Amino acid sequence: MPEPGPSPLQSSLPTAAAHFGLHVLGRAAGPTGTAGAAALTAAAAAATGAGTAPVVAPAPLATTASVVAPASPAGAVVTAPPVPGFVLPGPTGLGTAGLSLARREAAPELPEPPAPVEGRPIPGLYFHPVPEPDPVRVDEVSRRIKAWALDEVQLYPEDWEGEFDGFSVGRYMVACHPDAPTVEHLMLATRLMVAENAVDDCYCEDHGGSPIGLGGRLLLAHTALDPLHTTTEYQPLWAESLHADAPRRAYRSAMEYFVNQSTPSQADRFRHDMARLHMGYLAEAAWAETDHMPEVWEYLAMRQFNNFRPCPTITDTVGGYELPADLHAQPAMQRVLALAGNATTIVNDLYSYMKELDSPGKHLNLPVVIAEREGVSDREGYLKAVEVHNDLMRDFEAEAAALAAACPVPTVQRFLRGVAVWVDGNHYWHQTNTYRYSLPDFW
Repeated sequence: MPEPGPSPLQSSLPTAAAHFGLHVLGRAAGPTGTAGAAALTAAAAAATGAGTAPVVAPAPLATTASVVAPASPAGAVVTAPPVPGFVLPGPTGLGTAGLSLARREAAPELPEPPAPVEGRPIPGLYFHPVPEPDPVRVDEVSRRIKAWALDEVQLYPEDWEGEFDGFSVGRYMVACHPDAPTVEHLMLATRLMVAENAVDDCYCEDHGGSPIGLGGRLLLAHTALDPLHTTTEYQPLWAESLHADAPRRAYRSAMEYFVNQSTPSQADRFRHDMARLHMGYLAEAAWAETDHMPEVWEYLAMRQFNNFRPCPTITDTVGGYELPADLHAQPAMQRVLALAGNATTIVNDLYSYMKELDSPGKHLNLPVVIAEREGVSDREGYLKAVEVHNDLMRDFEAEAAALAAACPVPTVQRFLRGVAVWVDGNHYWHQTNTYRYSLPDFW
């Protein structure tokens, strides 16, 4: 089958860029950010070879942002007026042609994205609606990922096929990465997403997972991402172990594809974030073994590690470009990524609440922890968790806007936009995946 072309969402001023993430960059109108964002100015100048040129904060990006007002019990959509200004010239290099943002005398009028046709958003949740993902790409990614799961890594038995299809990972990844230059770029993220879920299901949760012995299983699986360097006597035994179970086979294969299409610094960045994820798994497992109900702040600390962060952190690899390592490592960028990961993970807690109530035992999620630790009803715990999410989202957008203002480097701008795209696409998938999720009757 021929490679489907770039998503219809792309153009010289792509609708995707206009609707996904410009609500973040559009707030970068003045020096309202943190000192950490300002610290990026010098690093940006060094990274771009412009050490002698003054760095000027950009004017706001033109946008029309639709959000769901958190104060509205019905989740009513409100529309902000367009912000006058100009858009930065686009980045150059591999995969960037579709994101050329030329300076304009007047910004074009942009249509509102259509509302998703499935599911309903959580009332009061702060989020940004997105257009439906390109169906041609969704179909092709879905076909390729199923072939990979069945034929290349033997990921699941026949009776898991319905769950695999119901996960709708193709729709998920196309919604989160509309600027991917090819379907193969999308597949980098899709394989890793499926592999991460296989580890979670088979080692931690639904399909035979247990907290007992989890550390050993995760350590061996992590060597599929971060390879073992040992003696010639023991190297073959380790290599053979990477085929021992479905999670390790999936990690090994997905990482091999990723390494072949990423830079060394991008691959190392991903390994680091996966180590964070595995540490979060271990903390939750330890609490399960000791029957510990964490304090709310403790739970949020665990969720900063056991969260979606490895997914948006690879947005540049999937987009076919690279955010330089020194810019990625800056504290202001790390704070933006942490807030994005935290907000998107609380979205998962909220949409999966009913699913987890039906699972055996007590499943920790933010509404449950708030209700238990703060002595409130289940409904009040859930509604407060919505407020926590909204606070995290606003902090994410404020920090990203401050960083965009302090560091008007094309790769930084595009990366911040891509992270915001991922945040919006993640909500879209949770809202519309009615196979997996349903909402409680709290309104």
